[in-house]
Parts: sequence; structure tokens; C-alpha cells
Amino acid sequence: MSLTKKEMMAEIVRCGKDPVYFSNKYARISHPLHGLIPFDMYEFQEEALRDFKKHRFNIILKARQLGISTTVASYVAWMMLFHRDKNILIVATKLNTAANLVKKSKAIYKNLPAWLRIASIAIDNRNSFELTNGSVVKASSTSGDAGRSEALSLLVIDEAAIVEGLDEMWAGLYPTLSTGGTCIALSTPYGVGNWFHKNYVEAEEGKNDFNPMKLPWTVHPERDEKWFIKETRNMSKREIAQELECNFNASGETVVHGDDLKRILENICEPNHRTGFDRNYWIWEQPVEGRDYIAVADVARGDGSDFSVCQILDLQTMQQVAEYQGKITPDMFAPHLCSMASEYNNALLVIENNSLGIGVLSRIEEIGYSNIYYSVRATHEYVDQATAEAIGGVPGFTMSMKTRPLVIAKFEEFVRNKLITINSRRLANEVKTFVWHNGRPQAMRGYNDDLVIASCIGCWVRDTALTVNKREIEYKKAMISGITVSNSTFNTKIEGMQGYKPTGKPQNTFEGNDGKKYDLSWIIKG
Repeated sequence: MSLTKKEMMAEIVRCGKDPVYFSNKYARISHPLHGLIPFDMYEFQEEALRDFKKHRFNIILKARQLGISTTVASYVAWMMLFHRDKNILIVATKLNTAANLVKKSKAIYKNLPAWLRIASIAIDNRNSFELTNGSVVKASSTSGDAGRSEALSLLVIDEAAIVEGLDEMWAGLYPTLSTGGTCIALSTPYGVGNWFHKNYVEAEEGKNDFNPMKLPWTVHPERDEKWFIKETRNMSKREIAQELECNFNASGETVVHGDDLKRILENICEPNHRTGFDRNYWIWEQPVEGRDYIAVADVARGDGSDFSVCQILDLQTMQQVAEYQGKITPDMFAPHLCSMASEYNNALLVIENNSLGIGVLSRIEEIGYSNIYYSVRATHEYVDQATAEAIGGVPGFTMSMKTRPLVIAKFEEFVRNKLITINSRRLANEVKTFVWHNGRPQAMRGYNDDLVIASCIGCWVRDTALTVNKREIEYKKAMISGITVSNSTFNTKIEGMQGYKPTGKPQNTFEGNDGKKYDLSWIIKG
């Protein structure tokens, strides 16, 4: 349908005011089966465009294949066409990913009616293009200096959850938006603790300037339960959580499975007491007479990012009954540990014997605490204090390349089989950010794992060292009880030999009462 010049001008003005109208009426996109088709948007896509215009900062938690990247590309094309001198940067982990979004924006622009292209392309490159009105869009990988040197009108961060080091990069990019620039961060979830997760959660809680949008698979009007069942038939739970359900906890490569993590988070509770000189000693259950407890500690300097921690567990139920986490100097931590362990029925005190732990152990020995964990130097086998003094045992628990994977695997096993009860929010938060990184379980960058490691050691000592030691003690008791001394006497006389006396001539010859000699060698040999 041809338009008059007046109608064209009216359409240009209307499109310039409303990105939703522009996209629905004139944007054309590439469909894998049907080729070039009109961008007939769904309601959730229209709502996203409205939010892009309304809010300065937007963060989108989305499922796969919802057309959100295409929606962003249409918004970029609209912003460039109807605004002068806009500087737009699209950032992704890989340059090709960012360049693909630039390509979509360029395709939308090129397929507009000629009369609507009120600015023409001045520079056209693979990873960028610029219009004659001064507006430009560029693609960049997530290098440390991306976009730092120029003021930005719009920053798009694609797949923000998997961008490593985004915290540092954001610190450099945020000042480039200070003159009124806007930001759109979009991604499927990929675990917790990363920049995307933190900012999305804070946005939902109203703690930052981002406008949150959550778009699970159910927002798509053409998808139903039948579609979901078919799509997820060959997908793992983690893949379903990440690709379709927008579930942070069940996505990502956390050491503890998402289902177990969800259960932990649902069951945490506030402590009954917050005590200690810094109120960081949390108590859920007072010591019960006759119960055995284990207190596991990890020592830090007290002035860095790490904390000195102690986990106290009921050895019978493996319930977390108390926890300390604070920045305390090692010389103060030693008597504090003795006090906590003594309170819990003289609990077995297990201290990781790293460089700082050795000093704390020495101080605890000086104080005279009598129930310290010792082990055999080569085998890490647990021995009591008296045996350790006799054989030269090592005080504390040695965390090494050999023992680290074992204790972490034991903790995961305890959690998976519901053998440990976690009450602490602090510990649960560390479990959320305890992930596999290059095949090694560790805390996410910028997070701590002190409480997790202490809990891991507790599970391992409870299930291996103490169990094996207890079994050996029971074996020894059984062996000792089997060794007895009897006062009974046995009659070794041979019946029928009464009245016979040996003559020795010939050998084994006996003389009977009748005076006759009898050869009884067959009896003697038998």
C-alpha cells in the first residue's frame, strides 16, 4: 500500500515515539523455516520494549528461544534510526555472540521501507555499523577494557550469567553510563553468586536501580505442557532449570545438586542465641548431657577477606548445633575454641593444621584442652592423644591434594542422603556459591568457603576416621574378652592303666599286677 508524503511523515513521527509500533508494523526478521517475515510480537516482547524505553536499567532473566535477543535488536535499530549520536555497545562472552546481535539490528534496518530509513549507513563492518546521523553500534567481547574509553548511550550485556569477571568489568563500564546511558542485561540463569544473579535478586528486592523481568517458558502463548514434556524428554534437571524454568538454584555447576540446595534453603532457621564478644557465635541447640559433639575449626589471619570459623555438630544426629564465623586474631581464637568445645561436653576439637592452624593448636595444647584430633602422619588415621604422643602423631587435620576431594565428596554425600541438618543461613549461602571450576570444587570468585570446608571435614571425620577407630576399638575389646584364664584341671590318665608300672626293658613295656610284662607302645603312640 503506497502512502502519501504526509502519511509517511506521520508514520515516521509515530514510529519515532513508539518502539512497539515500529517493531510490529515495519520490522522484519529472519525465520529459519519461513525466511523473512514480519516481526509480529507477542505481548511479553511488547512489554519488554516498553520497559526498555521506560527504565534506565533493565535486567532480564529468561528462558531459551523466546525471541528476546531479537526484541533487543529491534530496540537497538529503533534507537539508532530515530536518535542522533547514540553510542551503543553490545557485550558478550564471545565476540561472535555480540556480533550476531549487531547483525540482527542491521538486518532489521536494511529491510525497512526506503522512506522510513531516514538515515543511511555510513560505515558497515562485520562487528559494527554507523548511520549518517552519528549513531553507531559495536560488538565487543568481555575483555577488561571493553567500552571504558567512551561514553555510552546503551550498553547491552548478552548472556550476562556466564560472563567471567563481570563484576570488575561493570565497575569500569558503569561510569561510561553516568551521562544518562542505559543498560539491558539479559541471560538464562547459570548458578548463583555471579554478577547477574546478585543484581537480579537485588533488583527484585528493590535494592538497586535495575528493573527486573522474569520470562520463563510459560510466557510464550504457543507453548503448553505437552510442548514442555516433549522438549525436556532428553534434558537433565539442571538443563531444564537453566534453559526453561529460570531457576538459579538448580542451574549452574554447584557441587551440591540444585534439588538438595533448594531443600537446604527451605529448612534454614534463625539461631536461638547470637552471642560471643562479636555476636557472631550462633547457637541453635544447647549441649545435651551424654551426647558427643565435634567442633571443626578453620583459622584465618583475622584481617583479610577470609574468616575464622567453627562448626559444632552433634555426632549422633549430625545436626548443626552451633557456628562461629568472625574476623578474630589467632591468639584470641584459641581460647574461644576451647570455651566452645568445652561447653559442648568436651567436644572433639578438629582444627585444620595449616600455617595459622598449627599456632592455634600449640596454644590450645598450652591451655590444656584434652580432646584434640590427632592423626598418623602418613595415613591421616585418627588416634587419641595418648597414642599420638607415643607414636609422634600430628595434631589437627591435614588438608592436602589427597584429602580435599575426599572430604568434599563426603559432605556432598551427607547432604544428598539427608544425613546432615544445616541450620545456618551463612553456611547455606556458601553452599550456593561452592561450584566446580576447571574440575576443582571451590568458592566462586569473590566468595568464601570457610564454613563449607569446616562442614566437609566434620562429615569426613564423623564417617571415616571416628567410625573406623570405633570399629577397631570394638575389635580389640572382642579379642581381649576372648582371651581367658581357667583354673579347671583335666584328668590326663588313660583308663585301664591303673596298676601298671613301666619297666623300661624293652621300651614302652609295663609290668602288671599279675607279674607279667605287657607291650603298651600302641597306646603311647596313639
